[in-house]
Amino acid sequence: MFSGEPRRGGSSAPRRRASIHCAALVGAAYAAVIGASPCRAEPDDGPPPKEATPASTTDDALDAAEADGPGPRRSLVHWNEYEGPYFTARLGGGFLVDYSTYAQDDDSKRQMTLSPASKLRDFRLLLKGRFPTIPRLSYTLGYMYDAAQKEWRFRQTGFMFNVPELYGNIFVGRTKESFSTNKLMVGYHGWTMERSAANDAFLPILADGVKWTGSIPGGKLVYNVGWFNDTRSQNESFNKNDNQFAARAVWLPFAGTDKGVLHLALEARYGEANDGQLQYRSKPESFEAQTYVVDTGKFAAHHANTVGFEAYYSPGPLMFGMEYFFNQVSSPQTGDPLFHGGEILAAYLLTGETRPYNAKGGFFEAVSPSRSVFDGGRGAWELVLRLSYVDLDSGTITGGKFWRITPMVNWHLSDNARLEFVYGYGELDRFGVTGGTQFFQTRLQLSL
Repeated sequence: MFSGEPRRGGSSAPRRRASIHCAALVGAAYAAVIGASPCRAEPDDGPPPKEATPASTTDDALDAAEADGPGPRRSLVHWNEYEGPYFTARLGGGFLVDYSTYAQDDDSKRQMTLSPASKLRDFRLLLKGRFPTIPRLSYTLGYMYDAAQKEWRFRQTGFMFNVPELYGNIFVGRTKESFSTNKLMVGYHGWTMERSAANDAFLPILADGVKWTGSIPGGKLVYNVGWFNDTRSQNESFNKNDNQFAARAVWLPFAGTDKGVLHLALEARYGEANDGQLQYRSKPESFEAQTYVVDTGKFAAHHANTVGFEAYYSPGPLMFGMEYFFNQVSSPQTGDPLFHGGEILAAYLLTGETRPYNAKGGFFEAVSPSRSVFDGGRGAWELVLRLSYVDLDSGTITGGKFWRITPMVNWHLSDNARLEFVYGYGELDRFGVTGGTQFFQTRLQLSL
């Protein structure tokens, strides 16, 4: 399956168009951020700007915003914060715009139609804060433009109550299930441009319900348990199940030491079929793709049981990680299919930073450059290599098999701006043929 040289397909035109858009995005990022930032390099006759003190690589804070919560480590502006006697508030936001083009061989063209496209990937507003008179309570409100549905929707929204006596907290509202570290992390903080095809096929991005996040004394074990239903999310694009239960346990054997982060997790999920039907599908790790690369179509089912395994190791600037899922469906009509897939990746920060880790929530946070481009530094440069795989062929279902290898470069210009440059090669086994596709992608990311 992984042997043989990648097929050559397409002309050089897609590569030239990708390069032109890359240059345009770099210019747009510089103009947008430097124009808003209060930080400027010192004049030639003044003292040179000081190097920023490296941030701690472990974060022990957790509030209702969870992975959306930390925000930039250096404040770009202050007008977006309020501290009053009854409540506090911080307004944050994010903006993503992507460009993708493709080079397909003949078999790939018979499987799916792909055309170059540039789209708004994400635009969101996030309000979060606390209540000084109720110090254990925090809140978050997320409002995002759903580019796929072309409408505004509420995203992570709810209340979290801290229970230190039990070493944990409870969240009520719309949030991440906490199945899969990659899914729990906000997309702005991840290593890659898109989550793996298996991750998007099996797991909803959000759910409505109640979730407990806790740990044991000493912090070597972090766990989540949650129950969710679709009473208020029937019309949401993320709705996949009528009811679901999810649990995750993360073992952190290096907690409290200077050996870095070793994250080992086991997770399980039960999801009832949505109105008696399930469907698993995903795009080829490109939001702009006009076609789903794997798709089971809707089929009769009662429920699905999903088990996942995770391992991440980060001793410093270098990090290795993997996640893999097995999804067993209760569907006698289709032979009770078993679907599976996951990813393995390596990432290295050339400029020496270490990606922070949230020890209370069991997830990684955003890279913070030691010195931003807008302070006269070089930002943080990160090399990433990921191999992903998904198999939706089982029983009488022929949803397809897809693998993709993706080398890419992240340029973290500052805490508020990031550029991504992506190449990918993938092969799809579906419709009786195996087609090869090359991917050329770029992203401009701005956040507040």
